[in-house]
Amino acid sequence: MTLRLADIDARIDGVEQLGAVVNAMRGIAAARAQQARTQVKAVDSYAATIAAAIGRALTLMPSIPHKDRAADTHPALVVFAAEQGFAGAFSEHVFASLGDDLAGSPIFLIGTRGATVLAERGIDPAWLGAMPSHSAGIPKLADQVAEALYSGLAKGEIVALDVVFSQRDPGHDARIERITLLPLDLSRFPASALGPPLHNLAPAELLAGLTADYFHAQLCHAALHAFAAENEARMEAMAAARDQSTRQLVDLQAQARLVRQEEITAEVIELAAGAAASQARAR
Repeated sequence: MTLRLADIDARIDGVEQLGAVVNAMRGIAAARAQQARTQVKAVDSYAATIAAAIGRALTLMPSIPHKDRAADTHPALVVFAAEQGFAGAFSEHVFASLGDDLAGSPIFLIGTRGATVLAERGIDPAWLGAMPSHSAGIPKLADQVAEALYSGLAKGEIVALDVVFSQRDPGHDARIERITLLPLDLSRFPASALGPPLHNLAPAELLAGLTADYFHAQLCHAALHAFAAENEARMEAMAAARDQSTRQLVDLQAQARLVRQEEITAEVIELAAGAAASQARAR
């Protein structure tokens, strides 16, 4: 009986230690998600400034016809999946949103855990990158993704491009966003009432530089949302693990009390039997 109680106490210690780890992971995920959300606002403000500059730069250019994407085109996809574990079905939800494009499009994948899920489906990404552990590393990641995409564009391997990521607004469920980056829809950059800008570069060179900056900002926007959404998914998983460990701890503590009561009862019975035997011998 004593050994059984010792085993239960050991399990209680293990569950308590696991609970401490779960709480720590949940706190880290919450802090990272909050930091990423703050940075999203800064990136969106920067993108809006670049968009306004593009609108003014377009007044320097002759009319540029918009190229519609062919209906049967499988665009290249920049897909943000999970980088670390304990995020539930985060990657599965992202891949499920792609439908036939998952197998028919070249995929530029960000997320090591997501690559494992994709490999289980027999699909190899055209390019694989890792999401940084801190959101401060996302601009560098966007540089790496952009470099890989520009290489594909130069080789004629990419004619259309979408970015796919998970986004979760506070108080709402996560949703999968898919944004078209190429061909660039110039109609989203309305002409500014300020008129043409002062410039030292040739208009085409100026516009090319601004669109490259806008492209980079959009990659950062998607990466930050994906970073925050993954950490929030991890927060939910850790909350569920904490609730499970709490229920298990309550059960173990109740079992320990029952075993202790059984030990006490056994000792009382043993003492009573010994006393009765002594009285019988005395008589």
